[in-house]
Amino acid sequence: MPNQDQLAETLNLIGYGLAKFDLDFVKEFGFKSRAAFYQYVVDLGLAKTIKAVTNQQDSFDPYFDNGRKGWWQRRQREHIKIFIDSLFGNENAKGFANIVKLYILEENPDLDIKVDKITPITKSKFKQLNETGNEAEFYFLQNFQKIKSFENGVIEDARLWGDGYDFQIQIANNFLVTEVKGVREPKGSIRLTIKEFEQANNFLNTYFLVVVSNLNGMPKMTAIQNPSRAMPFERKDNPSIQTYFHTGSIKW
Repeated sequence: MPNQDQLAETLNLIGYGLAKFDLDFVKEFGFKSRAAFYQYVVDLGLAKTIKAVTNQQDSFDPYFDNGRKGWWQRRQREHIKIFIDSLFGNENAKGFANIVKLYILEENPDLDIKVDKITPITKSKFKQLNETGNEAEFYFLQNFQKIKSFENGVIEDARLWGDGYDFQIQIANNFLVTEVKGVREPKGSIRLTIKEFEQANNFLNTYFLVVVSNLNGMPKMTAIQNPSRAMPFERKDNPSIQTYFHTGSIKW
């Protein structure tokens, strides 16, 4: 059975698809009406009631030109909408429905759902949906200047270098580095790798840990300066053996 986080993520995808593609999305699942599709989602155990499905659609409606106003007053799905757009914004109804089907099958492999062939790059993008850290980093990129310490800063992505922090932020002649972690609920634990913890000790007051919590609702960013000194971390060792494949000497 999928856990609550998986259910929330699946309903986010379904709500997005309904709001953006309307009946074209529904028809890709073999249904002629939204009502029949809503019931299907409930029957799959992805939502407890039809109202829960329609509420999810309502929450995404404000972001699409579909003639429905949705929940303008709530606007709790903007960060999720932008994150899904970043991965699958160019998909049509058929392509996006195929991705949702794949996501449902990931959680319910015994279901009789036909999925069209998925390209390698789509599979890679699909994996990003399951990564809480990726969603948190994306939210931070969109909103980092809302943190007082980073106001008017210029951000540079450092994730590619794998050097113990995700972003560098320049403020005047000063440089700050940040490591971003995500938590789906308002409360939860985070962990730093040995590299991240070492860098926190190296940079001290110019190193910030930013925790983006409540990703399933209205996200909140908490910035902790000098986290290796400011927070009660407990060391936990998890030894592993890394396997390599290499050739002998070859003349190329």
